[in-house]
Amino acid sequence: MTNGQWVITSFTDNGSDITSSFSAYKFQYYSNKTVDAIKNGTVDKTGTWDGSASTMTTWANFPGAISPLSLVNGNWHIDDNSWTYVVASQTNGTETKRMRLDKQ
Repeated sequence: MTNGQWVITSFTDNGSDITSSFSAYKFQYYSNKTVDAIKNGTVDKTGTWDGSASTMTTWANFPGAISPLSLVNGNWHIDDNSWTYVVASQTNGTETKRMRLDKQ
């Protein structure tokens, strides 16, 4: 994750495709567990992240973020991944979100 920038190539919220809401964003993950949300070439927010290969989970937190970036916050289950993409899902109550990140 810490090599290169990542973009959200698919994002659904309760089945609604809102991928285009993230079109201006790129994400840069760092080994110190911080992550920059870069919007149109400028750092919009810096947050924190972590993950566990053994439990196939990851999480992110962008404090004070507004939509759509706030939708990335929380715990995610990694459904599929390789060196160049991650597919993850999150369920909170009745809300289900699915996201795909691809390395640029």
